[in-house]
Amino acid sequence: MTTDTAAPARPGVVVSDDIFASDISVFDMFTLGIGPSSSHTVGPMVAARQAVDAVVARGQLARTTSVTVNLYGSLAATGVGHGTPDAVIAGLAGLDPQTCDPAAVRGRWAALDHDPTVDLAGIHPIAMTGADIAFLPQQRQPLHTNAVEIVFRDCLGATLYRDLAYSIGGGFVVRAGDRHRHTHRGAWRAFNTAGDLLAACATEGVDIAELAVRNEINCADEPAEIARQHGHERLDRIATAMRECVEAGLRTTGVLPGPLQVPRRATGIARSLERDTSGRDRSSEWLQAFAIAVNEENAAGNRIVTAPTNGAAGIVPAVLYYAQRFLGAGAEQIRTYLLTAGIIGTIIKRNASISGAELGCQGEVGSACAMAAAGLCALLGGSTAQIENAAEIAIEHHLGLTCDPVGGLVQIPCIERNGMASVTAMSAARLALHGTGQHHVSLDIVIETMRQTGNDMSDRYKETSTGGLAVNVVEC
Repeated sequence: MTTDTAAPARPGVVVSDDIFASDISVFDMFTLGIGPSSSHTVGPMVAARQAVDAVVARGQLARTTSVTVNLYGSLAATGVGHGTPDAVIAGLAGLDPQTCDPAAVRGRWAALDHDPTVDLAGIHPIAMTGADIAFLPQQRQPLHTNAVEIVFRDCLGATLYRDLAYSIGGGFVVRAGDRHRHTHRGAWRAFNTAGDLLAACATEGVDIAELAVRNEINCADEPAEIARQHGHERLDRIATAMRECVEAGLRTTGVLPGPLQVPRRATGIARSLERDTSGRDRSSEWLQAFAIAVNEENAAGNRIVTAPTNGAAGIVPAVLYYAQRFLGAGAEQIRTYLLTAGIIGTIIKRNASISGAELGCQGEVGSACAMAAAGLCALLGGSTAQIENAAEIAIEHHLGLTCDPVGGLVQIPCIERNGMASVTAMSAARLALHGTGQHHVSLDIVIETMRQTGNDMSDRYKETSTGGLAVNVVEC
């Protein structure tokens, strides 16, 4: 039985424990999943699948006759709007967010009203109703506000297995028992700070992207050149998935799911820009259209690349698509962009958080903006100091940004917010390129400031839909 024996977390955001600071690959920052939320949809789905896999491994599946689920904190507060109950049931049924048909996830919780059956691991049917998932928004577990507890019982009601997991943002799932767990073998080099990263680049005489590649190669179980080639292939697949998501959003019309009935706008914006024959510079408007396209796909629960979260998933792909379309970026530049963006994301995650439930939207959109700004600066030939400056500028001007989704849906203000942040990322990269890289506020300082700001922020503004726009906009 999994139990949570960790010491109570200190107030605010937990960032120093090994449970959150295990080795993070750049590829961990870009994972294929489904919308609308990496922490509230993908994470709970992964946690549920892991829990049922543990039951199978223990030989307890055949004895299981009932399952109950408790959603705590932010998972409970905005879980319905984020599709959390659907995701948990899909995970219990053995579905994987990286490979499943998104349509197979949507509506599973409501479907229990007319078909109260869930096939655990896809093979063992049990009776389950919507009431078997409890929402406990006022209760918080020790390590993180996004907690899901799943209890498996036999026919006499005895507990066979109890699992408590935390969805800490970006689709990452941890448990108290994961402390001191190292996810990468070999000579993994942890860049704890941006200062460490810059120093390593200077010592080895390489740029950030090459340093990231070498780190991945050091941990590979294959010769260096083969590992490098396989890394390139993975990056190319990520870029392809991002491009496909942008293009899917640009060609799809209609209304997004949920009570707000928000109409899709990316297609209309694109058509308007295509008709514009004035000759004016429309690149920033296209950039916004690209970001909106991705986030409309996310809001619809479709296939998405978490970058680093789903709520902020439009920014990195939009800037990349912009670089391909307007700057003629080639394959090597695209890889440089993704590697640089990814390693900046790992530093932010290690020292603060990418979770809106912990830091507000500064942790999601601010982090994604910094990643995109750094990546674009690198793609355009910026020095390591300029790249660090670009990321710092991007976060600095998102400090204090709240996470207040109307109706708990990743629609208002999330979709437009990605469009605006994409332009900010481009501006931050360009501004940094006009400088020498020397600046008063370092990236490490601004990341720490973001962490402190998140600590000080009221929980009403951290993905609970109990403050800000979420309570001042009438749902209709």
